[in-house]
Amino acid sequence: MSQTVDRALSILPLLAEGPADLGQVADRLGVHKSTALRLLRTLHEHGMVYRQSDQRYRLGARLIALAQEAMENLDIREIAHPHLVRLNEQCGHTVHLAVYEEEEVLYIDKVESRYPVRMYSRIGKPVAITVAAVAKLLLADLHESERRTLADKLEYPMYTSRSTPNAPAFLKELDRVREQGWATDLGGHEESINCVAAPIRGADGRVVAAMSVSAPNVVVTADELLTLLPLVRRTADTVSGEYSGRTPVKEATS
Repeated sequence: MSQTVDRALSILPLLAEGPADLGQVADRLGVHKSTALRLLRTLHEHGMVYRQSDQRYRLGARLIALAQEAMENLDIREIAHPHLVRLNEQCGHTVHLAVYEEEEVLYIDKVESRYPVRMYSRIGKPVAITVAAVAKLLLADLHESERRTLADKLEYPMYTSRSTPNAPAFLKELDRVREQGWATDLGGHEESINCVAAPIRGADGRVVAAMSVSAPNVVVTADELLTLLPLVRRTADTVSGEYSGRTPVKEATS
């Protein structure tokens, strides 16, 4: 039975590459056509594959609908929260989780610093979109036309001398962030606050959220905070793996 299930599931990634006929499926599985046909018929009955008029098979609408429903029901905050807490325990600084919604970047989770100096950020509050490290990551992942349209609509307040001054500078920064895969805000919003951030990606590789570590200069310098970047990126990669289903969650053992 397990071999049958394994073979049936092996058909799905093949069809994800494009429609395939019975012979191609049988060859990929290394089985006789009659065996491949039985598997395809079963998957077809459950809506997982669809037989086209040219007798080739493709992924079925039911499978696509299930995948979409599963993604919609995933709560990135619930998945990420224990990792944010662990990161906070490791470094001691404020940790944020943010998402992009309706042309705003919002904090959806926060773990406070262990130090007396606290951040004024709040869950549900929009970030300073032209300077925040999490915003740069989320916007850098937009398609180029979307980035340019949004950049042209934004205002560019000069919170500090390090703030992003205009749309061309903002787009240049987004290009850099997109290429390097991480972002910083080193005094761009508040002179005394620095931040490093990393992206959380879904199964398709797109950025679904961003997480960051922030700290004031009185606690750590910008250079000291930057040494935490590898830890932040590893944490984000772990969350990405769980969110996308690439990494199985370890079950607790008694």
